[in-house]
Amino acid sequence: MTHTFHLFHLTAIAVILNLSIGTSVAQLDPGEAASLVQLNTITTAVPFLMIAPDSRSGALGDAGVALSPDGNSLHWNAAKMVFSENELETSLSYAPWLRALVDDMNLAYLTMNRKINKRQAYGLALRYFSLGNITFTDQVGTTIRDFQPAELSLDAGFSQKFTDKFSGGVAGRFVHSNLTGGTSVSGAESKPGIAVAADVSMFYTNKNANWGGKNGIFNFGMNVSNIGSKMSYTETAARDFIPANLRLGVAYTMELDDYNDITFTIDGNKLLVPTAPVYDQQDGNTIVSGFSNDVGTATGIVQSFYDAPGIVDFNDDGTYSIVPGSIFREEIREVNLGGGMEYSFSDVFAFRAGYFYEHFSKGNRQFITMGAGMKYTVFTIDLSYLVSTTQQNPLANTLRFTLRMQFSDLSDAGDAVN
Repeated sequence: MTHTFHLFHLTAIAVILNLSIGTSVAQLDPGEAASLVQLNTITTAVPFLMIAPDSRSGALGDAGVALSPDGNSLHWNAAKMVFSENELETSLSYAPWLRALVDDMNLAYLTMNRKINKRQAYGLALRYFSLGNITFTDQVGTTIRDFQPAELSLDAGFSQKFTDKFSGGVAGRFVHSNLTGGTSVSGAESKPGIAVAADVSMFYTNKNANWGGKNGIFNFGMNVSNIGSKMSYTETAARDFIPANLRLGVAYTMELDDYNDITFTIDGNKLLVPTAPVYDQQDGNTIVSGFSNDVGTATGIVQSFYDAPGIVDFNDDGTYSIVPGSIFREEIREVNLGGGMEYSFSDVFAFRAGYFYEHFSKGNRQFITMGAGMKYTVFTIDLSYLVSTTQQNPLANTLRFTLRMQFSDLSDAGDAVN
């Protein structure tokens, strides 16, 4: 079950190990060791919380914290909701997931944003992740039962405008992860994992950021998401971190003329989760580089900025050294980047393309995205497609579908739909 969540990590590890088989850090001189990167991915419980749920951002390299507000703002940046030009926006997204591996896994996302007044707005969302059908067996292969694991989150958020250019937002989240249906695992009774979390976000927009004789809009966004309790699936097992994350991004929209706009955006992400340390090769318990990741949530968030162990060079006599500069380089590699470009014609048609990059030592998710959108009255249909740039990537050929509805004036909603 756990491996299903982290298959893209396992794929990256297999590829790198096949390329570097027979080579160890201890066999290299310092210059060669500095060029070698040790695999040290960061894993968490319920990683489905980090999946881009909508097709618009899914086509822009999974970037969205600074994009113009839409019906999916609650996921990317709750602070954006109050800057929406519409009184009410709703969105329904669906994505078949890991189709290169299985044919019955999918993610659905339903969300709504509503403006209370000119300075306040709120949003609600339901995310449901189905892992398909799983057959449980005992140690000798006898079938115990069939089960359909599923995870969901319920979100509620609030956005407050402080000035005409700046807003803040908060969101609360309840997470329920039922992976085993109570099936006994290694002699221990299992249970659904439950966690609560919060997001804190901000949004800045300048609608007079003109450049090159063209009207322009500049946005900056920040969202610290999934700050919450750890999760466990048994009474005795260690509790795992959920994917607390820092997302920073910018977006710039240029009005080419009265009908044509083009937007550029980029996001940077860093998991606020401790990195696994490197242990002594002889006793297996003593940490030789990095810090223990058996800490609380608050400590883990702070520690995540400086706890990368770097490259440890072990010698045959049991001594070791840390390759100079490797700790800092590993911290930088824990930041992944995503961004893209969106062309819009008269707010009716949109074409998008983007790219997402994650270093191979931290997961190796690298892919090109593309998509399109079309609006008719209050309805907008978006589609995105993912093309992997790495071999054997289970995310390859991922499709996302989104249906959005925007009502600028609810008194006219019935006439608009009809």
